[in-house]
Amino acid sequence: MEVINTIGRRKAAVARLYMSEGKGQIIVNNRDYKVYFPDKQLHYVVEQPLNLLEVKDQYDFKVNLDGGGMTGQAEALRLAISRALIKVNPEYKAALRAEGFVTRDPRVIERKKPGQPKARKRFQFSKR
Repeated sequence: MEVINTIGRRKAAVARLYMSEGKGQIIVNNRDYKVYFPDKQLHYVVEQPLNLLEVKDQYDFKVNLDGGGMTGQAEALRLAISRALIKVNPEYKAALRAEGFVTRDPRVIERKKPGQPKARKRFQFSKR
């Protein structure tokens, strides 16, 4: 099997993933994902598509993660893993879509407007 690469995004986080056949290793920025993500809940988020399809020990993943925070990066990685699994076997798509792992979360931070302190906040109004 050749190397399959996909991209997952969430907020400002971008996950570039390279998947190959292997023993179930997930390497994120040259570290094991359990070291990179210290929280057990984030481990669960990353493993969700693999546990759903029961293919956890069949593939190795090498990931470059950039931008955003921990949760955004974990969810970007989940999307990238889901997309890679669909490239391997298109029949996985129905199960992954039912759980919501294929949908890209489009919410991003609203830009700051000129003449305001933040995106929606206004400076205090003074009548006199």
